[in-house]
Order: sequence, then structure tokens, then C-alpha cells
Amino acid sequence: MNYFPKYDGNVHPDEWINDIKKYYNIWEDNYGGFLNTAKSLINPIIKLPTEINDLEKLRDILKKDITFTLFKNVNKRKLQSLTYIPERDGGDNLKFFTCFHNLCYNTETNDIEEQKEYFLKALNDQPYFFTEFYKGMNNIKSMDELIKAFDEIVMDESNIIIDGSIVALKHVATGKYLTSIDNLHYTTGSEGPIVYTGNSKFDPNACWYIFGNNGKYNDYIYTKSDISFQHKISGNSLGICNYSQQIRYSRHLSRIQYEYHKSPSSNHTEVNCDGNEGEWKIDYSRLENYEGYLKSNDIVNLSIKKSFDINGHTQDGQVEFLRSHDVQFTIGNDTFQEVVCHNERLGENDEWCIELIKQA
Repeated sequence: MNYFPKYDGNVHPDEWINDIKKYYNIWEDNYGGFLNTAKSLINPIIKLPTEINDLEKLRDILKKDITFTLFKNVNKRKLQSLTYIPERDGGDNLKFFTCFHNLCYNTETNDIEEQKEYFLKALNDQPYFFTEFYKGMNNIKSMDELIKAFDEIVMDESNIIIDGSIVALKHVATGKYLTSIDNLHYTTGSEGPIVYTGNSKFDPNACWYIFGNNGKYNDYIYTKSDISFQHKISGNSLGICNYSQQIRYSRHLSRIQYEYHKSPSSNHTEVNCDGNEGEWKIDYSRLENYEGYLKSNDIVNLSIKKSFDINGHTQDGQVEFLRSHDVQFTIGNDTFQEVVCHNERLGENDEWCIELIKQA
């Protein structure tokens, strides 16, 4: 008998009775024996009527006792203060769902509309999850649907690119990845670390940290955001590089002229991995004017605005797009597929698939 749970008001009466049923094997054959055993396990502080000859009466008496009121109130406060923590922040979705479900059961919160309100409140500190759940909550008609709908939101969120994530950029037309090698430099132009499209298989040299330039580390990145890419291995930034030279017109007259380095083969703007200009903008290449979260496997165009013209710093610089094409350049005995920036008409060579490697 020692392994039978006692009832002291710290568990739901239905749950307690069901637990006893699991242990008491002679329940079907000895109803009176089971009922007497159940009554003997109730804490003496809970006063029972002298005659209880029915299990449902016992259940009803326990639910009317003040201990059950206190039990529900304690669980109601826990339900009201429940807070969702995403898994990437150390949370456990399975435990959260189980806890929420149990608290609804313990408080006898059976109405789905009330359950949805409590669930929404638990998401209050997580704007993405709060917003996405709110959008579809009217279509939820049961606890199972609630859990399924939220699990789909969690799965979708796991594909969102977050500030500080590690990504790879795959050139859509060729299937090759944007790559840089720290100790391999152009022999022309800036002579900085090269950028090219390399293997069609994943390569550690094709890993980039992506940062949203809004000052909010670990925040979601939106399309049309200003972003920067930092090469994971070298720590250098993807960008373009301007330089200045003094043009002398006469013995006493000269001026500074600003230019950008030319790419090694096609004479477009050189892209390198040590540029002093590295703020890129994302645009969806196939969904005009789309605004939303940037997700893994999205197809995008990447543009950069030159901050200098021939006369110096300007607010109205030329916008150019990141492109790879069939043009190649060589360094020593090695051949590389060129990556450039250009201001020509956009085409398939300007499309990049952003792949999430590791969410921040």
C-alpha cells in the first residue's frame, strides 16, 4: 500500500483517482475494496461525509473542498505567468507544451478560446511568435490544433536568418558558392583577398556571418535591410574598395580623383574580402516589392551603393549588383570564376540563394 499516492489537495482529484486505478488490479472485482482504499488515502484535514458509497460522489466531494479551490488558484497564477522561451535561447518546446497543457487541465480551463488567450499571453515577450500565432488563432478549434499550429510556427522560425547567423551564398545559375581564401590575393586592382564562386559542394571558405546594420544583434533580418557579410575564417568583410589618386594639371594645380578598382577580367567593379565599403541591401529577385523576414533558401539580389564618385564622398552614389558569370581570371596556375559588381540590366547571373548554415 505504501506506493499508493496520498491525496492532500496538491493534485487534481481526477488525476489522483486515475493513478490509483492503475495500481489497484482488483478494481473490477472489488469495488468496495477500491473505494475504501481510496478513502483511506485522503489526508485527514479533508473532511469526508460518513457515507460515501460511490466513486463519483467521492470525486465531487474532493472538487468541492477548499483544497481544490486553492489548487486551481495556484495553477491559474502559474498559467497566467507562463512565459515562452525559444529553443535557441535555451527553452524546451516539449516541456513548454506539456506544462501549458497540464496547467489548463489543473485549472479546468477547457474552453479553447480561453486557452488561446492564455497561450497568446505566454508569447508576449516574443514578438515574432506572438504575431504569427495571433494571425492564425481564429482558425484553431482544439488544443491539438493549437499545439500543431504553434509547432509549425516554430519550424518556420528556425529558417529565418538572424543577425549574427552563419550563411552561404549560392549562385543560382551555376550552383557554386561565394568563396574567399584569406591568403590568396588579386594580382591586380586592390590586391586584396579574392572573392569568387568556387565549388558546388559546401566548403568552409564559403561561410559568412551576416549582420543586420540596425544595431540590434540577434534580431531578425528583413528583406530590404542593410546588411554586411563577414568571412567566417578570415574575419574580413565582403565589399568593394575605393582609392584616390592625385591628378596634376600643372605645376601649381592638382586635384584628388576617386575611383574603384576594376575586376581582373571583365573590368567591372572589383569585389574583394577586405573592402572599405561593405554595406549591402537585399531585394527579392522574384517577388517585386516583397517585404518580410529573410529566410533560408530565399532567392535574392544583393546591391551596394558606392559612397564615392570621381569628386569624393557623395550621398547619391551609383547602385551596383553582385554578379558571378562565366568570365574567369587566373592567379598563378589556378583559374577562378569572377565575381563583380555592375550597374547593367539584372539577369539570372545576379541571383543568389541564401542558405542558413547556423542560426545565431
